[in-house]
Amino acid sequence: MTRLIVWRHGNTDWNASSRFQGQADIPLNELGRRQAADAADLLARLSPDVIVASDLSRAYETATALATRTGLDIRPDQRLRERFFGEWQGLTTDEIRATHPAEHARWKAGDDDLGCGVESLDDLGKRVGDGLQDAARLAPGGTVVVASHGGAARQGVGQLLGWPREQMRTLRALQNCHWVDLTHDDSRGWQLAAYNVGVL
Repeated sequence: MTRLIVWRHGNTDWNASSRFQGQADIPLNELGRRQAADAADLLARLSPDVIVASDLSRAYETATALATRTGLDIRPDQRLRERFFGEWQGLTTDEIRATHPAEHARWKAGDDDLGCGVESLDDLGKRVGDGLQDAARLAPGGTVVVASHGGAARQGVGQLLGWPREQMRTLRALQNCHWVDLTHDDSRGWQLAAYNVGVL
């Protein structure tokens, strides 16, 4: 059985100010570095065989905390980046509502065609799902930890599990430095073991 841990990065200043990061390369802040260190202490106990990370610095730096504890190298994969939010990147929800009211209303309603250069959820799920599948193949029967992003993790995990978009919307957002625990075997395929696990 293969175990796949999909780990959201630690806190950033844009998280703290509720700004849409998307694929803007925002580093961890001091809180995020502490979160990564605390989470890495727990994840190291799982004896991971491979660490893979989004190439954006907040995820890569989060993965570095685990790599330091395990001696493993980090394999970067840009497919694991967060959703590209186009014109919304760097804006708060209030700013998006004020400058793009129609698109914001569609987003809140769960519409996947937002315009403004925002990547579709279907494209995001396929991109991240492919990255997660390839990461899991690096250690068949072992444990793989993937450091990624909140929205990317949710859509990628949903893609692996074969869930429709409507079902994915029922999952709460991953907290900073929390993770999803998945297993895979040939008879049952992908199964969700735990969601939003982390240091309290």
